[in-house]
Amino acid sequence: MSALKHPKVFGLGFQKTGTTTLETMLKRLGYRVAGYNQFRDFAQREDLTLADLEARAMALLPEYDAAKDTPWPVLYRHLDAACPGAKFIHITRDTEKWITSVVKDFAHHPNALHRVIYGVPFPVGHEEVFRARYEAHNAEVAAYFADRPEDYLHLRLDELSYERICPFLGAPVVASGTPKSNTRFRKRLKRAWWRLTGGA
Repeated sequence: MSALKHPKVFGLGFQKTGTTTLETMLKRLGYRVAGYNQFRDFAQREDLTLADLEARAMALLPEYDAAKDTPWPVLYRHLDAACPGAKFIHITRDTEKWITSVVKDFAHHPNALHRVIYGVPFPVGHEEVFRARYEAHNAEVAAYFADRPEDYLHLRLDELSYERICPFLGAPVVASGTPKSNTRFRKRLKRAWWRLTGGA
C-alpha cells in the first residue's frame, strides 16, 4: 500500500488502553500502522536507552502512516517535531482497571522497554511505580496539547468509536461503534507466546 497523503497519526495511550482496537480502526481507514512489534527485538537488551527507542522510531516513520502502543506514546515530543501536522489520539482508562490489566498481561516477565519507560522491568511488585508513570504521562500529554484541539483528541476507552475517530481524521465514518475482536483467542495466543519466548 502506498503512503497516505494526509498527516500521520499517533496513538498516545499507554499499553492496555485499546491500542489493538485503535490499530484495527486505523487499518480499516487505510493506514499502515506500526506498534510494539517493530521494537520487540529490544525486549531483552540490557543496555537499552530512550535514545535507542527514539532512533528506531525516527527510522520507521517513512514506512508507516500511523503508530501506537509501546514505546510510541512516550516519544510524542519527537514525533510532533518530526511530523508537522500530525494527529494525536490519546486514549485513557481508569487507573485501577489499567494496572489490573497490565499486571495480568505482563506479570513478572522482564522487558527492557518497560525498564526504560517505567524505571522497572515488570509490574508485579512495582504497581505503584507503574501507576505513577501512567498518570504522569496522561497529565503531561494533556498539558502539552492543551491549546491544540485540531491536532489532539483525548478519549476515554469507552468513548473510542469510528464516530469519534473518523471526523477527527477528516475521514468518512466507515462504521459505527468499535470493531469486534476475539479477545479470548488473542489472550490464549499471548499466553502461548509468553511461554515460548519468556516475554520477549
